[in-house]
Amino acid sequence: MLPIITGETQEVLHRRVERVADPTAPEIRALIPEMIETMRKADGVGLAAPQIDRSISMCVVEVNGVVSVYFNPKIIRMSEEKVIFEEGCLSLPGEFFPIERSEKITIRYDDTAGKSRKLTLTGFLAIVLQHEIDHLEGTLIIDRYRSQNIKNAYAL
Repeated sequence: MLPIITGETQEVLHRRVERVADPTAPEIRALIPEMIETMRKADGVGLAAPQIDRSISMCVVEVNGVVSVYFNPKIIRMSEEKVIFEEGCLSLPGEFFPIERSEKITIRYDDTAGKSRKLTLTGFLAIVLQHEIDHLEGTLIIDRYRSQNIKNAYAL
């Protein structure tokens, strides 16, 4: 199990990550089972590389017993329909925030063979991926919560 970086002031959690040039590289492949084990032992549903002190564009997710690995994921389409979900984060243990997310997203990512893929997601999996992609862009749920509250305050 890898140590999870915790605390909202940790620099690695606010840094934009570097693209994974070769998802099939041995050092990258070795991270996959370690990240899955770490996520499971911490009772998480997702884990992004910055949370284990790696500034690379990689995350693992497990929803409904299905494990997925995403390299270089980018959201290319977001629905206008929104949902609010009470989110927690392994890097902010014990903290939960109501976060507004798109109900449906389309992402482009590289799979474990390095092949570019496009995928449309809905429901809980879409929420989890948006959360993990936020990590890869240096955004924590506390940051998103604060920015949403500021936006909502100006909308009044």
